[in-house]
Amino acid sequence: MIGLHEGQGAKAKKAAERVFTLHLSVVGCQPRIWRRLALRESMWVSRLHDAIQVAFDWFDYQTHAFNLDDLRFGNPLKQEELTIEDDRDVTLADLDLEHRERFTYGYHFGEGWQVAIKVEKIGIAEKGAHYPVCLAGERAGPPEDCGGKEAFHDMLACLKEPHTDLGREWREWLGPDYDPEACDLGKINKALRKLGK
Repeated sequence: MIGLHEGQGAKAKKAAERVFTLHLSVVGCQPRIWRRLALRESMWVSRLHDAIQVAFDWFDYQTHAFNLDDLRFGNPLKQEELTIEDDRDVTLADLDLEHRERFTYGYHFGEGWQVAIKVEKIGIAEKGAHYPVCLAGERAGPPEDCGGKEAFHDMLACLKEPHTDLGREWREWLGPDYDPEACDLGKINKALRKLGK
């Protein structure tokens, strides 16, 4: 008796999943605040949003959108001049990142935070590795609801003068553990492990 699969040869191997290494930099901040993330191509874009929130120690209190040329993905919105598609319906593979050098992520439209995202590398997922992972970074993210870039830079200046009223007010608002120079990769990656795909 001839089997159903006889003569068809070996089954085609499933293609190895790709991993995108992205460089994220908060636009307009001096000194620079940045992170390097490695993410599976099957990750939902909404999960990339979650990973960015974790990486910069934000709390997802505000609206967001990814901007890719004339495409927008994020909190769904349809207005005459602006349409934002739902980022829960799209994976990183759908964004055609192998042909796209850069895109941006906007967060807290009132304060105007922008994160420039550069596709640095496309590789293959390593066996046993956990994704997403933060590979590197510098400095703490701007604190949630600090007032935007100008207020953030004023805050940094005030923190250098802890004996002044403004220095004390900012320190009290931020808490004793806030260090603008610190980027705790261990803490970031511990939180990223909870995200999954």
